[in-house]
Amino acid sequence: MSTLEAVIIAIIEGLTEFIPISSTGHMVIASSIMGINEDEFTKLFEVAIQLGAILAVVVLYWKKFFDFGKWQFYLKLLFGVMPALIMGYLFSDQIDLWLESPLIVGISLLLGGFVLLFVDKWFRNPTITSDEQMDYFRAIRIGLFQCIALIPGVSRSAATIIGGMQQKLTRHAAAEFSFFLAVPTMAAATGYKLLKHHEILTSSPDNIRLLLIGNVVAFIVAMLAIKFFIGTLQKFGFKMWGYYRIIVGIIIIATIYLHR
Repeated sequence: MSTLEAVIIAIIEGLTEFIPISSTGHMVIASSIMGINEDEFTKLFEVAIQLGAILAVVVLYWKKFFDFGKWQFYLKLLFGVMPALIMGYLFSDQIDLWLESPLIVGISLLLGGFVLLFVDKWFRNPTITSDEQMDYFRAIRIGLFQCIALIPGVSRSAATIIGGMQQKLTRHAAAEFSFFLAVPTMAAATGYKLLKHHEILTSSPDNIRLLLIGNVVAFIVAMLAIKFFIGTLQKFGFKMWGYYRIIVGIIIIATIYLHR
């Protein structure tokens, strides 16, 4: 992986991590186009640069994360993250295999796009405007939705926001809780991946340098992307992202079959 390739993938991660179009799916496609998708460091890099993206959430919402008097917030995150951690651990090998399949990404993007076209109509009468009004059972149910995002191309953001709206949260509240839930989820996934494959990271000084660059780029881009997404979500809802996913999914699937 070159420095330019690392920057490109990090930009994609920062742009797409918190938008319901699947960061993993876009990184898999980008690395496939650049011909580095089978490299073991690339697979590690695509997970590890999530640290930069989640740091953007912590910085933007620092008052929320460092208000230690409201311990219920941390408990809700704990309940919300447990289903994905358990499923991710149990099926980690299968998930790694799925990550190598652009076809799975294309199908997931396509199907998820159709779902996003109708989400705003399905959940019209929200009653919860902030995570403080949520109970722990709602946090667990949203966490169960997050498990669906273990399939590449589904989008963790889309799954958790839809899960939040299904649990009567407003679009804004569901999006924010999705951001909050990303922090422990992605931190755990990154930590597990680094521990499991630490020898890949330390096999070359260049790998550590590229990972540092990737996290810095992902952090900066994610800061901008979060603000942009919240603004467009309030004004336009999910339809624009649904159409985008459908178009990209069709292009990916058609490209795969045309080159067989």
